[in-house]
Amino acid sequence: MTTIDVLCTLGMRSVLVDTAEAFTREKGVAFSASYQSTVALMERIASGESADVAIITDAAIETLVAQGRVSRESRRDLASSSVGLAVRAGAPRPDISTPDALKHALLSARSITYTLTGASGIHFARVIGQLGIADAINAKATVRDGLAGELAARGEVELAVQQISELMQAKGIDIVGPLPAEVQKSTVFSAGIFAAAKAPGDAATLIAWLSRPATAAIIRAKGMEPLQV
Repeated sequence: MTTIDVLCTLGMRSVLVDTAEAFTREKGVAFSASYQSTVALMERIASGESADVAIITDAAIETLVAQGRVSRESRRDLASSSVGLAVRAGAPRPDISTPDALKHALLSARSITYTLTGASGIHFARVIGQLGIADAINAKATVRDGLAGELAARGEVELAVQQISELMQAKGIDIVGPLPAEVQKSTVFSAGIFAAAKAPGDAATLIAWLSRPATAAIIRAKGMEPLQV
């Protein structure tokens, strides 16, 4: 049985984990995936690492296409994800329905976490700057990579900000909702085949699998919107 290597952003991890067994059973192809933020994966690729498939943000895929590392013909947009906010399960849910309400909720919280290099964290850093509260928030923020919701689940922070699809991967939290539309940013996750892929045919099979209607239902269940239906 062929095993293909996949470099996958954290936002799509739950989709790949949930579809791996059925994919291997039906297609006779296994995959070994490494999950990190897109920024971290791009650093690995820049240092010379390759794989069969990349599943990262659309902007990063475009960069790899421009560099000749990923085939343009192989690119597929798979899903879009919004940035959201979560609290520990059972904790009061703040109002974040408007930018002013979000600002009040963030300033009122004792502690906050968001990611350092993830797309959601980069965007959230812009949001708090736009709201004029960056210094106040960063003075009480834990900024690191990984699943932000896990810190909220353990009670280490009051609020966690991340892609909703990543927040849903943490147990013991309640998702308050997405950031308000005025400060929201949807991230598109895309797939592509590396020019140096060992098994490009099997890589294409995986991308087609992730683009099929049956997988779309899983993508929705993980808090995202499918883009290939």
